[in-house]
Amino acid sequence: MAMAAQITNSIVALLVLSLITKGYYACTLEDIHVGGETTRKFVGGKPEWKVTVSNQCECKQSNIKLQCKGFQTTEPVDRNILNLQGETCLFLNGNPLVEGSPVTFYYAWETPFILFPLSSNITCS
Repeated sequence: MAMAAQITNSIVALLVLSLITKGYYACTLEDIHVGGETTRKFVGGKPEWKVTVSNQCECKQSNIKLQCKGFQTTEPVDRNILNLQGETCLFLNGNPLVEGSPVTFYYAWETPFILFPLSSNITCS
C-alpha cells in the first residue's frame, strides 16, 4: 500500500512540475489592456487622444476584436492597427499582440471612446 501511495505522489509531482516547466498560462481576454489619455493637441478642431493596447500575458493574443461602437475621428488611424468593421474593430489585422510590446495609436474627437476587447485567440508556446 505504501508503494502505491509513493507512486501516486510521484505522478502528481511530475504533473505539477510539467505544468510549471512548460508554462501553464491562464490567459484571458482580461489580459488585453486598453488605456487612453489626452495628448492636449487638437487635430481638425478636435482634441487628440492616445490609445495604448497591451497584452499582460506571456501568451500571444491574435485576432483581437475591440468594441468600437460609434467610433469617429478627424485624424486618420492606420487601418493596419485599427480596422473598423461596423461596431467592432479588428486590431493589428489579426496579427498577434505579444507581452511587452504595446501598440499605440491616436485619434481625434470631442470625447474619448471606450474601446474594450470583445474576443481574441490565445496561443501559448
